[in-house]
Amino acid sequence: MSETDLEPSAAKDNSKPAHKIPLFGREFHMPRSRWLRVAIGVGLVVLGMFGFLPVLGFWMIPLGLLVLSYEFHTVRRQRRRFIVWREKRKRKV
Repeated sequence: MSETDLEPSAAKDNSKPAHKIPLFGREFHMPRSRWLRVAIGVGLVVLGMFGFLPVLGFWMIPLGLLVLSYEFHTVRRQRRRFIVWREKRKRKV
């Protein structure tokens, strides 16, 4: 038996795997296109600044930064620092 007989879907899809965002114990899939992920992240941050309006909310800013952290190392570094800080604080309590 060849690999294509065992896993037909893996043989057909040679592109990179989709990014996943772990959030509240669940994983959410992001689009495969880099420019679309950046556009979604920037859009969430910009629209989150209008959080005082109905429907939009300030919750969109951290979500947009989370999406952008998978594309830009400066945002990723800040996310990792926050996670380390939160874990250290959790251990103290």
